[in-house]
Amino acid sequence: MAKIEAKQVVVNEIKDKLSRAASVVVVDARGLTVEQDTALRKSLREAGVDYKVYKNTMVTLAVKDTPFEGLAQYLEGPSAFAFSYGEATTAAAILDKAVKNLENLEFKASVIENTVYDAAGTKAIAGIPSREVLLSKLLGSFKSPMSSFARVIKQVAEKDVPAAE
Repeated sequence: MAKIEAKQVVVNEIKDKLSRAASVVVVDARGLTVEQDTALRKSLREAGVDYKVYKNTMVTLAVKDTPFEGLAQYLEGPSAFAFSYGEATTAAAILDKAVKNLENLEFKASVIENTVYDAAGTKAIAGIPSREVLLSKLLGSFKSPMSSFARVIKQVAEKDVPAAE
């Protein structure tokens, strides 16, 4: 009975993280050195992302009947899980930077805003800028035509005003 209860505690921990997560990214981190893994964990922790290695069987039990159930098909071999609670693409973006620098780190899959992505899809999502960056670009594109229009109106107004004698 003690083993079953210990496993249930782990499953409940995973379920709790899933209930709060906006996204989960699964990676294969085999072959990372201790220094590389420590640096990766630190960068994820600073961004508010939980990163943990769980047994695939525990995760399979936890994702059952949840929006993250699609991850079960990708759970083979060693798996590490990054749970992002705020911005949905944060974990994927940080891990994408790490994948570029660490040859032993590979994407397996992800669930971002209730959509399951394979490794290629996760890599594509990771390239999308954060919400704040996208909003600032949008506002910048709104501002540009307005400021151009304002300059034209100002020039027309200055042209029509007779010179004071």
